[in-house]
Amino acid sequence: MSLKARITDDMKAAMRARETARLGTIRLLLAAIKQKEVDERIELDDAAVSSIVEKLIKQRKDSISQFQAAGRDDLVAAEQAELVVLQAYLPEQLSAAEVEAAVNAAIAESGASSAKDMGKVMGLLKPRLAGRADMGQVSALIKARLAG
Repeated sequence: MSLKARITDDMKAAMRARETARLGTIRLLLAAIKQKEVDERIELDDAAVSSIVEKLIKQRKDSISQFQAAGRDDLVAAEQAELVVLQAYLPEQLSAAEVEAAVNAAIAESGASSAKDMGKVMGLLKPRLAGRADMGQVSALIKARLAG
């Protein structure tokens, strides 16, 4: 079953169970998928759907940090609930040790020696780790490795 079909089935299940918060989040996700398909006139595959899920998760995390800074705990709770629903559609996340091993392998493979070579390393890692690791943390890890 494709990821998009799974999301649609989950929407139907949320409707039947009358889970309004979960249903709203899933509808938001489906709307983002549909918008991308209409804009580009294509049928999205699982990788493209995963990238949309990642984008929405990043938006939620940014919103949570801003709401916390503003002291809006009610909005923080709502965003965190959406975050939990969205994270269910990502593949299993890699452990810190697995990410570190992948970064070390990519640095060795690309022959990177300084921060200037960071783009080469990221170019190798992005397709390998997409959806399975936080690319912001991967970027910070690469910077630390290449600086030291």
